[in-house]
Amino acid sequence: MNALKNDRFLRALLRQPVDRTPLWIMRQAGRYLPEYRATRAKAGSFMNLCKSPELACEVTLQPLDRFELDAAILFSDILTVPDAMGLGLGFFEGEGPRFAHPVRSAADIDRLPIPDPEGELRYVMDAVRTIRRELNGRVPLIGFSGSPWTLAAYMVEGEGSRDFSRAKAMMFDRPDLMERLLDKITQSVASYLNGQIAAGAQAVMLFDTWGGMLTPRDYLRFSLAPMQKVIAQLTRESEGRKVPVVLFTKGGGQWLEAMADSGADALGLDWTTDMGEARRRVGDKVALQGNMDPNVLYASPERIRAEVAEILAAFGPGSGHVFNLGHGIHPGIDPAHVAAFVQAVRELSPAYHAAG
Repeated sequence: MNALKNDRFLRALLRQPVDRTPLWIMRQAGRYLPEYRATRAKAGSFMNLCKSPELACEVTLQPLDRFELDAAILFSDILTVPDAMGLGLGFFEGEGPRFAHPVRSAADIDRLPIPDPEGELRYVMDAVRTIRRELNGRVPLIGFSGSPWTLAAYMVEGEGSRDFSRAKAMMFDRPDLMERLLDKITQSVASYLNGQIAAGAQAVMLFDTWGGMLTPRDYLRFSLAPMQKVIAQLTRESEGRKVPVVLFTKGGGQWLEAMADSGADALGLDWTTDMGEARRRVGDKVALQGNMDPNVLYASPERIRAEVAEILAAFGPGSGHVFNLGHGIHPGIDPAHVAAFVQAVRELSPAYHAAG
């Protein structure tokens, strides 16, 4: 594998000195880019795009060709794992994902296999290998998975939902069943992420999209505990350097201290948690990633720059901050505003770093 020309992102996640705050953007390959929309049309469907390593590579690299970002993130979907477990994933225009075979009973859980990363999920591993080759050491590649709880919520519900009432009903009524399901998903996610690391991912991220809808008691048991089990099983060194792990619970600001004890190297923050307060609460235990409200990108370039300045000042001097949005970029954002955002981080952040 080629040596990294820009390792700011990996260094910041490990709280090592950098010359400026590194930046990448959640969903940086996506519908706000006309070139993405063209490739997506060529693929014919979202899943075709995910399942073609060459096209997944193409869209992964598109934002890097347009903006000076410090990391690439694998183009895929969090629901690839449940799909590989036999649930029959489909995406429907205007409705989002739906499973043909949701998990509702003990028998359903018993039938679930643990997918082989180089078997049912080979297309993801091939995409990682293809992207690493094409990146040629430009920036690090991030691999990712949905968290066990987030995947379980979709698998029981059978589709996206505002309240995931079926999943929560199973959790409250049959916690034993939910834990059995989470155990299977935990094994699958750990295997999936280790497969991505073996294929060339240089950092990995757990997206816990729905942990924030749980009570504090249930978050610790059904969301954080399975993520800790995943992290404990991960390959933490590859190609002679540490593989950092980022844990992101949307709406999880109240649990930062517990998350900082999870074994992760960094925590993702959404925009509902103040960056300065988060740094005070976790100290030097973990790096922080985030956390500008994606809607700021609808504002003028001057307002975007002011927001960047405020978040940088809130984190303060020193390493351990990866600049990002607090969640995914919206499809309607003007790419020129993204360029202004990237430029602001690049120009304003060196003042916070004494040495690179």
